[in-house]
Amino acid sequence: MTATPAITGETAQVVTVIDGDTLTVRTASGEAVVRLIGIDAPERGTAGQSAECYFEEATATLRLLTPPGTIVILERDVSETDRYGRLLRYVWIEQGGRWLLVNEELVRRGAAVARRYPPDVRYADRLEAAQRQAQRERRGLWDACTAPSQSPAPLPAPSPRSGCDPSYPDLCLPPPPPDLDCRDIPQRRFRVLPPDPHRLDADGDGIGCESG
Repeated sequence: MTATPAITGETAQVVTVIDGDTLTVRTASGEAVVRLIGIDAPERGTAGQSAECYFEEATATLRLLTPPGTIVILERDVSETDRYGRLLRYVWIEQGGRWLLVNEELVRRGAAVARRYPPDVRYADRLEAAQRQAQRERRGLWDACTAPSQSPAPLPAPSPRSGCDPSYPDLCLPPPPPDLDCRDIPQRRFRVLPPDPHRLDADGDGIGCESG
């Protein structure tokens, strides 16, 4: 838990928890869906696909931290909304007279992974530090999701990596040639930064090989 002297944001009340990184809240302007910035929780599964490993537990963790009725502060970074119209926010709650960054706590408990979604990277270093702690202590999905197809790629401590293309900071892929595609790579849902020489981020959302 991190004490914060002042948080600039909008006060809201939690209405529902949708999944491990998404809430519905009520603000002075009405109800809105909030996507927590800088993290990625296991997905529900669509079109007949089963939910990803640790989906139920991740959703329950966010519901435990922010049950319906909880008063939260929504802190904006750079972007207002994502392409689905959801508010992009850091979510803060008060516990015992101190402020807790829910995005960070979810990562620390192993209920979500840290993701950099430029330009909204204000707390990226904090989130990545929380992930390294969760990995060391094998918390949450880092213990439960052991299969390569289920577990997100581990986040290494920052260091120079010889022979690894910097567009793919969460795993070591060599620069082309040869040109790789997703069927050549076992990992899924990893960060992709420009210029993406292997063209693994087909929809340009900063996440590579999201399915398949």
